Amino acid sequence: MNHLNCLPQDGIFWGQHILQGAVARLGEHGIHRPMTFTVEPLTKLYQECVRPNLKQSIGSFMELPAHVPDVAVQSGLDACLQAGAESIVALGGGSVLDAAKAVSHLHHEKAGRYLPIAALPTTLSGSEFSHYFGITETDGPEKFKRSYAVRETVPKAVVIDPVLVFDTPRALLLSSAIKGMDHAVEGMRKVTKEHPHAIMAASGLERFLKVLQKWPQAMTTREALDKGLVTPDDLLQLQLAAWQCYFSPASVIYGLSHRIGHILGGTFGLPHSATSCITLAPVIRACADFYGDKLEIFGTHSTQTNAATELADRIAGVVSSLGLPDRIGAFDLDKAKLPEVARLLKKNYPNEVADLGNNASVKLDALLESLW
Repeated sequence: MNHLNCLPQDGIFWGQHILQGAVARLGEHGIHRPMTFTVEPLTKLYQECVRPNLKQSIGSFMELPAHVPDVAVQSGLDACLQAGAESIVALGGGSVLDAAKAVSHLHHEKAGRYLPIAALPTTLSGSEFSHYFGITETDGPEKFKRSYAVRETVPKAVVIDPVLVFDTPRALLLSSAIKGMDHAVEGMRKVTKEHPHAIMAASGLERFLKVLQKWPQAMTTREALDKGLVTPDDLLQLQLAAWQCYFSPASVIYGLSHRIGHILGGTFGLPHSATSCITLAPVIRACADFYGDKLEIFGTHSTQTNAATELADRIAGVVSSLGLPDRIGAFDLDKAKLPEVARLLKKNYPNEVADLGNNASVKLDALLESLW
C-alpha cells in the first residue's frame, strides 16, 4: 500500500525580501520567548535582520560546533532551561538545526515539553524540513554520530529568503547543495516512482543542476552577485530545490551515501556536507542494481548508459566543475582508518550496506578504497 507520512509543520514562507517581516510574525506559529541558536560567523545577519524583529527574544546561544557533539547539546539545553526559553529560532545550517532539534527533544525528556522551532536556514541540505537529527556521542572509546527521528522536533515554521545564503562560505553552500541532492536520490530507497517524494525530488534535482551548472568558479556568492553572474532568484531556486529534494522526509530512509557520511563526519571529523560530494556519485553506481529503474525519474538523456550511470556522471561533473572535494584523501584522515570506517558501517548500518548486493561486505571495502 502506498502512503505519505506527513510532519507537523505549520508554515513555510519563501521569497525575496521577506526575512524581517516573517521573523516579526513567528509568534503566530508558537514561537514565544525564543532562544536563538546560531554561530559566530552569522552574528551580523542575526544582529541586523533577526534580533531587531524577533519578539520576546531572550538571547542567543552560539557554542555550536559541527557534528552536534553531545556536550554542546547539553550546554544548549542548560542555556534554554536557565533562561526559561519557550522556543528556539535556529539560524544556520544543518548542525545548528540538528542542535535545535536535539535540545527540543531533550527538553521534552527533562521538562515534559518540546520546544517549538523556527528555522532560518543558511545552507541547502534541507534539514529544516525534516524530523531527523544526529548527536555525536563523545564519551565512548570512539566518537559516533547517532541518528534520531522525532516528529515533534520538525521546525514549526521555516523562512526561506536568498539573503540568508548571501554570505554562506562558498564551499559550504555548494557542498550542501550536493547533500540536498543526496536526499533526493537516497529518498528513492523505499518508495516507488509514483510517490510524491519521487515527483518532487526529480524536479528539485533538476532545479539544483540548472543553477549549479552555470555557477562561477572561485568567487564568493557576494562577488558573483555584484558581477551579475548569479542573481538572488538563482539563490532562491537553490533554496526551493532543497525543499523539493526533501519534500516528504518522514516517508524516506537514508542510504549508504548518508551513512558513510555519518561515520566520516561524526567519528572522523570530515565536514558533513562535503561527505556527499565524495560519496553520492560512487554510491549511486555501486547500488545501481538495488535501485533498478527507479532512478529513471531523474531523467535519462542517453541511450548508451543506464539511468544510474548517467545520474552519477551528472552529479560527479557538477562536483568537479565547482571545485568541491571528491576524495577522502583531500582531508586529514589516515588511509589506514578505512578498515575502521568499514567496521563501523557494517556494525551500525547493515541494511544500508546490504544495498550493495551479494558480497556486500567485500564490495563496501572496495568502495571505500575507491573513495580515497
